[in-house]
Amino acid sequence: MSRHALLFDLDGTLIDSIGLLLESMRFAFEGRERTPTTEEWVAGIGTPLRTQLAEWCEGEEEVESLVGRYRDYQGIHLPRLTTAYPGVLDTIAWARAQGHRTALVTSKGRGMTARSLEHVGLAGAFDAIVTFEETERHKPLPDPVLLALDRLALPASGALFVGDSPHDMHAGRAAGVRTAAAQWGPFSRAELAVAAPDYWMNSMTELPAIVASFTI
Repeated sequence: MSRHALLFDLDGTLIDSIGLLLESMRFAFEGRERTPTTEEWVAGIGTPLRTQLAEWCEGEEEVESLVGRYRDYQGIHLPRLTTAYPGVLDTIAWARAQGHRTALVTSKGRGMTARSLEHVGLAGAFDAIVTFEETERHKPLPDPVLLALDRLALPASGALFVGDSPHDMHAGRAAGVRTAAAQWGPFSRAELAVAAPDYWMNSMTELPAIVASFTI
């Protein structure tokens, strides 16, 4: 049996944390005149936090102030507002049992990523983890995906990146891997379609059938 590299985004793909991200944003911007709408904030989910915040700030000092407020709220409320999506734990366990190599590719920071994985029962479930700190360039550019493949020591030709955002799909396509759009995240099918994913998923439990269809 061929061994494949199976790469996954985190927020909106493996874990349902969208409510946490939105509440953290609203807390960070509370009392400010310029505040993103829910739709505007969701559009940036999957890119680094500082990148999102910079669009609404005048300078680096303002960005850092909002980062602090955002992360303080996120850290306190993570247990209340973070769960694994249905089928995720069993599917990741299946992938590892089959001998596939698994990687997490997220724009989240290292510390919050570790806390999230521990909370939902996925600590130690990945052969490689690429977080915000690991690359200078981030999704939708291919660098994080390429780094994950390098750490897994497997080629792009037999790899799949599962994500819920157009940023994930663009990054995967640019890296030369197959892409699968997770339709249970905050992005609509129309928003994902512009990035031309190779597969559409309604549940993580569909992954074994997709991998079985690979010719390489």
